[in-house]
Amino acid sequence: MSAVLWALLALPLACGATLALAGRTAGRWAAPAGVAAAVATLGLAVTAALGRPALSVPLFTGIDAGARVDGLSAVMVVTVAAVTCAVLVFSAGEFGARDNRGRFFGLMLLFAGAMLVTVTATTLPPLLMAWEVMGATSWALIGFQWHERERVAAADVAFLTTRTADLGLYLAAGAAVAGGVGGLRLDALDSASSPWLHVITGGVVASALGKSAQLPFSFWLSRAMEGPSPVSALLHSAAMVAAGAYLLLRLEPLLTVTDWAGPLVAWAGAATALVLGAVAVFQADLKQLLAASTAAQIGFMVLAAGAGGVAGGTAQLVAHAAVKSGLFLVTGVWLTTLGTRRLSELRGAARTRPTVGAAFTVAGLTLAGLPPLSLWATKDEVLAAAYERDPALYAVGLAAAAVAAVYSVRAVHQVLAPMDVRRSGTGAAAQVRPRVPVLMVAPVVVLASAAATLGVLALSGPAAWLRELVGAPGEPTPHAWELVLSAVVVVAAFALGWWWSARERPAPVPSRVRAWAGDWLGLEAVARRLVVRPVTTLARALASFDDRVVDGAVRAVGRGGLTLARAARRVDDGGVDAGVRAVGRGARRLGGWARRPQTGLLHQYYAQAAVGFAVLTLIVLLVR
Repeated sequence: MSAVLWALLALPLACGATLALAGRTAGRWAAPAGVAAAVATLGLAVTAALGRPALSVPLFTGIDAGARVDGLSAVMVVTVAAVTCAVLVFSAGEFGARDNRGRFFGLMLLFAGAMLVTVTATTLPPLLMAWEVMGATSWALIGFQWHERERVAAADVAFLTTRTADLGLYLAAGAAVAGGVGGLRLDALDSASSPWLHVITGGVVASALGKSAQLPFSFWLSRAMEGPSPVSALLHSAAMVAAGAYLLLRLEPLLTVTDWAGPLVAWAGAATALVLGAVAVFQADLKQLLAASTAAQIGFMVLAAGAGGVAGGTAQLVAHAAVKSGLFLVTGVWLTTLGTRRLSELRGAARTRPTVGAAFTVAGLTLAGLPPLSLWATKDEVLAAAYERDPALYAVGLAAAAVAAVYSVRAVHQVLAPMDVRRSGTGAAAQVRPRVPVLMVAPVVVLASAAATLGVLALSGPAAWLRELVGAPGEPTPHAWELVLSAVVVVAAFALGWWWSARERPAPVPSRVRAWAGDWLGLEAVARRLVVRPVTTLARALASFDDRVVDGAVRAVGRGGLTLARAARRVDDGGVDAGVRAVGRGARRLGGWARRPQTGLLHQYYAQAAVGFAVLTLIVLLVR
């Protein structure tokens, strides 16, 4: 069965790399090839989920690159593959011949392959590799329309923000080595020695919160909405943002071992669910509303991980993936046919395309958490774990569920409202409405149907099966009063939101608060002020220090060397060389003097010998 797992991981990565490199040369074959690869990947995912294969390849001494499909990853591989398949079918109908379909389908498959490696990795090395590929491909997909500077800037913000948080995962890997974690196995991280255990936990938590757009990292998700709608449907439903929640659910034992990590993660998720839900209420752009609601809904999964509700968090993840991918795809349909995504200009949009409108309505009501739809049931599973951990967590989560009903009803009411073109002149009926290909409609209908019915995962029988599957049979289940209370709260919030939306008046809060919430609480500005500017200032200071001090010292040493060399040259020229030349001149003079007696005349040689003998005799007489 390991061959199935190899094929599951290699197929999307290989096909994605081939299509991405082919680019425009892939032409009209890019979409069929991409969809075929996605369908085959889904088949392999189902086979792997049933067979539970595993593989391990030696990577370094004592460290393997391991992957395994267990209970939790079985759910994840099927979810990721199914959403990828639906999104690529939709994309085949949306992207035309003028678009670089090879690059788009290739990048989407590469991203999906990296996500599959992430959810099956059993050791840190393959997890880190896949984490890197996800970050790079997400940047390329968000900035896919690179000729527009705003989209590229948005991709940069999303990439840099998530990459900053991703440093925590590298910190955790280093601490795992120092803490003696055998083979860097994920299931052995909780056995690290102190204080490395706390460093590992902190790194994992920071990385997961950043990837899942939880507070205070949430603002990158707003900028990521500049990407194409199919990109949002995959990255911001079942992948990328879900990767952080999955990592926390996978490493829930690590959160439990440390006293502080579980409560911190739970409260971070609860706060994000409530605060980002409020942000969603004040959005005027449909994609921005869906983005804020994504961060809020992921908050429930993070809350589940911190509260020990792995099964509830998993059910929430699966149901939300179907709901949100369908909503993003419908937004793409309306953006293609109506040319807008502003709520004020989408009035009556559901009436222009009844099938698509019905799918959006079903998914929107599910997002609201109305009973008996899926997110109502899965959310109660999460809240049951929260109540078991801390009743205050339950109260915040219940309030966040009520807020979810309010922001959902805004979108649903607006697209269902009767069209009044005479008053606004900008309603959906006033827009040009080209035909929507069936390839764009079919995935939306399938996802909406799944969104409505996946609540069966929270029924007593399926819920017990899911708890056994993910290895959490003892998790708490919601009591009858919890189900009734959450249903009453959500229905009341939905009814209140519908009544207020029908009045077509702004929310009864100060305009500054509305603007602040609409700007995502100014989180990006805060990050620029507290992080970007200090880091940039520090970088400039270090660059100046490098130029003036380090490079200055190097240049001073160089100048000193040149000066010393010049002085040595003068000493060499005026001293050593002068001495050598003087010796040479002296030798020449001595040679000249010695050459003079050499005349070749015998009588002169006799005279010279007589004089020499006389001088020698004189010296002997004088010395004695």
